[in-house]
Amino acid sequence: MSASKHIDKICITAIFMAIVVTIVFIFGDRFGITAAANTMKYESTLFDTSYVHTIDIIMDDWDTFIENCESKKYSACIVVIDGVKYKNIGIRAKGNTSLSNVKTLGSQRYSFKLEFDHYEDGQSCDGLDKLCLNNLIQDNTMMKDYLVYRLMSDFDVNGPLCSYAYITVNGEDWGLYLAVEGIEESFLARNYGSDTGELYKPDSTGFGGSRGNSRDFNMDDFVVQKGMPPMPDGKDPHGMSHSPGDMGGEMGSDDVRLKYIDDDPDSYSNIFDNAKTKVTSADKKRLISVLKSLSEYSGLEDILDMNEVLRYFVVHNFVCNGDSYTGNMIHNYYLHEKDGKLDMIPWDYNLAFGTFQAKEASDAVNESIDNPVSSGGIDDRPMVGWIFSDEAYTGMYHELFAEFLEEWFTDDELASVIDETAEMIRPYVEADPTKFCTTEEFETGVSALSEFVTLRAEVVNRQLEGDDTPVDASGLNLADMGTMNNGMGSGIPQMQGIHAL
Repeated sequence: MSASKHIDKICITAIFMAIVVTIVFIFGDRFGITAAANTMKYESTLFDTSYVHTIDIIMDDWDTFIENCESKKYSACIVVIDGVKYKNIGIRAKGNTSLSNVKTLGSQRYSFKLEFDHYEDGQSCDGLDKLCLNNLIQDNTMMKDYLVYRLMSDFDVNGPLCSYAYITVNGEDWGLYLAVEGIEESFLARNYGSDTGELYKPDSTGFGGSRGNSRDFNMDDFVVQKGMPPMPDGKDPHGMSHSPGDMGGEMGSDDVRLKYIDDDPDSYSNIFDNAKTKVTSADKKRLISVLKSLSEYSGLEDILDMNEVLRYFVVHNFVCNGDSYTGNMIHNYYLHEKDGKLDMIPWDYNLAFGTFQAKEASDAVNESIDNPVSSGGIDDRPMVGWIFSDEAYTGMYHELFAEFLEEWFTDDELASVIDETAEMIRPYVEADPTKFCTTEEFETGVSALSEFVTLRAEVVNRQLEGDDTPVDASGLNLADMGTMNNGMGSGIPQMQGIHAL
């Protein structure tokens, strides 16, 4: 009888504890308990940056797939990653303007996206659902994207993981690519836990996001939307330059600037139509309310993950990426909202380090960290403008910038990473049959990148000390790193395709 009483007490206690745990799990946010980020196996396997990984894509109809890449339709393939085989994987070409650029160049070196769960629910690569394979176009250094993602991650910014991968197709060399974690379910779970919040990829240019990708984009059909900036002199009604090669005009509408327009969700179609998670009416209403506060620079501590956003812009403003939120195109970023707080997720830095436009090196190197917007006033981009709306916030930003410089430049740490990375990938660059530059152009690009970051650090140090005296960057040629206009190098092969074995 005594043992029975003890068992009853134990059972009652266990049931009580289970109820408590369930209540805390469901209503944890009310007790100040948030879902923890998850450690994923792929962090230490696929995204180990100490070596170049191998990826063999096996397809019987590879030539047909390549011929139809611009359709961006998925095909099935087998993928062998570092010796581990994954069957029935979805593969498609990735990119927008870069797709047409590749074809124009007479190349077949497209960027690709692998979806491990496209045909089989739950299939993954050590927990990763989506993998992007970037072709390193417009990047003679082969490391602009890689370096920025490393800098972001090291500075505690929630950005994608990446590593180098040498790709073969049916056992034949294809080339050196950058493997990048897709900003989708696995990424969200890794960084934000089970309660991931909402994810958006705002874009109104037609060159990104799920809506109006450039292959379907026709400027004649482009409708002026609420919040679109007024027509500048010499520009069309959308702020677009009439000259295809001139990026002087702005293409982004007010919603992608993250400005408050009104309370109508339809005014924010470039955000909500590009949602990457399921969005409800309540989610839309909450985000609009947050954008209103952001535009008014009010209650910022309540609507921003300040530390995360400040760290993002420290790295972002150091690397001078014009093809971004702070540039004329106003795209290439992810917006994350959770419980009414915003943060930014970095994306697409192959045109960083001043290489988006054909500008003088001195202009890029000496770019102001306190006025990083390419055109328009700083208040035109409230997600960065808030930093300079109050001396206290600006002071926090400057302190983090000083921390960033101390970490990477006190002992030439960044220069060492560049040298070590170049040493690691050099044999693969030399063997790469499809690369967009010659091996010699790669070496020149790496040297230019090293010079850029050294000069940039000197400039930023001066600016933090209140000295706006520019540094002399006349010996630096940005085109050596690969730019929007001339970054394809001179050694572009006319690829004939790899036939299935």
